[in-house]
Amino acid sequence: MSRAGSEYRVSFPHMGNYTVPIVTLASMLDCEIMPPPKMTRRTLELGARYSPEFVCIPFKYNLGNYIEALDQGANLLFQAGGGCRFGYYGEVQEAILQDLGYEFEMVLLAGGFGVLEHYNKFKSRNPRLNMVRAIRHYRLAFRQTRALDRIEDFARRNAGFEVEEGAFDSAFDRFVGELAETRSIADVERVEAAYTEELRSIPVERPEGLLRVGIVGELYVLMEPFSNFFIERELARRGVEVHRYVNVSNMVDHGGRNKNRHLREIIGIADPYLRYHIGADGTESVATTNRLRQEGFDGVLHLKPFGCMPEVNAMSALQRLSREHTFPVLFISFDSQTSETGLATRLDAFCDMLRMRKRRLGA
Repeated sequence: MSRAGSEYRVSFPHMGNYTVPIVTLASMLDCEIMPPPKMTRRTLELGARYSPEFVCIPFKYNLGNYIEALDQGANLLFQAGGGCRFGYYGEVQEAILQDLGYEFEMVLLAGGFGVLEHYNKFKSRNPRLNMVRAIRHYRLAFRQTRALDRIEDFARRNAGFEVEEGAFDSAFDRFVGELAETRSIADVERVEAAYTEELRSIPVERPEGLLRVGIVGELYVLMEPFSNFFIERELARRGVEVHRYVNVSNMVDHGGRNKNRHLREIIGIADPYLRYHIGADGTESVATTNRLRQEGFDGVLHLKPFGCMPEVNAMSALQRLSREHTFPVLFISFDSQTSETGLATRLDAFCDMLRMRKRRLGA
């Protein structure tokens, strides 16, 4: 079922705030762009209802996003590839949606982040597209992504100490809104500079002996806050300085020609707890945890979808690291049955334990 470019209504799964650069890429098609509705419990329920029982929760959220988008009239869906079962999501989700009776096309953007890998797939649906324009869109999308990751990282590390509750969230939401209106790299740089200055001017009170906690694990549950019950915000409310290093900017920097060198570097950092690559983000989870331990962090949260094999493999190395250095690591798995109340209780206990440990070590 092939359509003229202007007849497409394109949609894609949510993943954090990356809707902004995804819309920039989708605009190459010169068609209506329809991000799926805001994530709700219904999104997960829909995805879980029609997903194979054994798949991980990112698959279920993605499928729920697609169903809600198709119900609103989308007829062209984007899906990316990945370093684990994520690489097969697109084909399986396409078959499920077709069995449910939806009529649509699926674009599988696997193979990397560069324009050369994807140009022909965009061109086949918009014959007016040329390489110069495609490169312009990709450059703008990547620059928007870097701005998002830098601003979000600053807010993540400081929101727990704001004097006025909600100040960082309010500023960040306005930043995302203005970033969505940018049409050039100069626009992005102007917006990023303005909000960098604004966020730095927000009054904070950082107490002595504050907790520094890193978050590692599988990329989707790290980068999509709805899937992890907004765990970074919850840690900030408990007065924690939160650090997360998995984001799209780092994935771009460490992919392509740099991938093998990056793998050698993180395996070196993970040694002796891990001496080979275990797939997806598992190796990086161990390396980052070991680095944060050496840098004097107070603890680490390890997040994963239930059944995620790379992160399950990483757990044994993380448990050994934690045991040998008495370094606190909290393991959290997410699935459609995960309780938000139970998670809050575990976070309270973990933060209390970190504070008691910090006082004891300080004494």
